[in-house]
Amino acid sequence: MANAVFAPSRPDRVHDPAVKKVQIWRTVVGLVAVTWMLFSYGLASDANAVLDDRFAQIRTTLITLAVTFPIAVVVFIAVARPPNRLLFLRRAAKPAAALLTLVVTLAAPRLATGMGYVTEDTNWTASPGRVVLLFAIGVFSLWYIPFGLWGIVQSLVHVFRTADLHDTVPPLLAMLLVWEVAVFDIFQGAYSTAPFGVRLAFILGAPLSVTAVAMWELQRLRTRHGITLRRALHR
Repeated sequence: MANAVFAPSRPDRVHDPAVKKVQIWRTVVGLVAVTWMLFSYGLASDANAVLDDRFAQIRTTLITLAVTFPIAVVVFIAVARPPNRLLFLRRAAKPAAALLTLVVTLAAPRLATGMGYVTEDTNWTASPGRVVLLFAIGVFSLWYIPFGLWGIVQSLVHVFRTADLHDTVPPLLAMLLVWEVAVFDIFQGAYSTAPFGVRLAFILGAPLSVTAVAMWELQRLRTRHGITLRRALHR
């Protein structure tokens, strides 16, 4: 179900195995390098600290993407000339639905806690009804947690299935997103206890690597498939 919600499904979109492999290897190498640097320079004391750091960055990325996505899509559609403007407007429905679904999925546990349905002091054994409710929550979590986690992965990999809009949108939006996150890291003083060179590698490693892969992907779309941003916008 997560694949159906968060993965692009437009039949005529480009499938390039080489780009997919490079994206996977970039992600794996990046995670290994960041984990090694966190331990080497004392920025993380254990595996839980590394996970907390990664989830914090994912949260920042998702929030940034949630804000950037609608603005970028509106600009993309507005700049396009007819008849593609109406076509892109129709195609934007699925990416928008994917974004909304992930926001609701991630916000639901916090909403349940904030509204008092679930608290730290809740006595689940106070009545048979609460025991049944606890069992139901456990069963539901077997679906809910994998759905949410895989939804995060798919949303980041496919940039909220924006390939359904046009093949050039995911690499362009990915570049914009990672540089925004890098700017946030600079202003928030991320990794401030690390040496300057290491801090620079932390902050610039992701945007530089993502930009390189995205530019290569755009070049392959142009040379191998004849797909360009200018043609998409009828400019």
